[in-house]
Amino acid sequence: MARSTTLLLVIGVMFFMISQPLPAVGKTSSSDVSKEMGEAWETFKSYVVDQKNDAVKHGNEMLEKADAEIEVLEGKAAKASGDAKAQYEKEIKNLKKKRAQAAVKLDDLENSSADAWDSTKDGFADAYKDLHDAYKEAVGKFK
Repeated sequence: MARSTTLLLVIGVMFFMISQPLPAVGKTSSSDVSKEMGEAWETFKSYVVDQKNDAVKHGNEMLEKADAEIEVLEGKAAKASGDAKAQYEKEIKNLKKKRAQAAVKLDDLENSSADAWDSTKDGFADAYKDLHDAYKEAVGKFK
């Protein structure tokens, strides 16, 4: 019964997330993005092994959103010069490294057995949280 309730809750959250229009990049504040990334991380942690395919799909969506935010920073870096440009490039390099680490953890999750589910799920969730925290820190430096 609890598993069914959890599944319905996760499906409801996913439906809500999917049904919402994507925000326009130029009109979304960094705090909005940070909040969305944090909520995605919390949602991801609630998956159970029976929802492996859904979890992997959701993880891929989380990484795609992170890619979009990194692209926004790359656009700002292209317009910057001097020390600001160097700082953007440093932060972007760090974000891409953390994004690659999260992708490896998501691959591990996709290939995990039921016995390894919790540890691989936590591995991806932690790697994504590191990415999320790095994004917040990077954006904070450019305010």
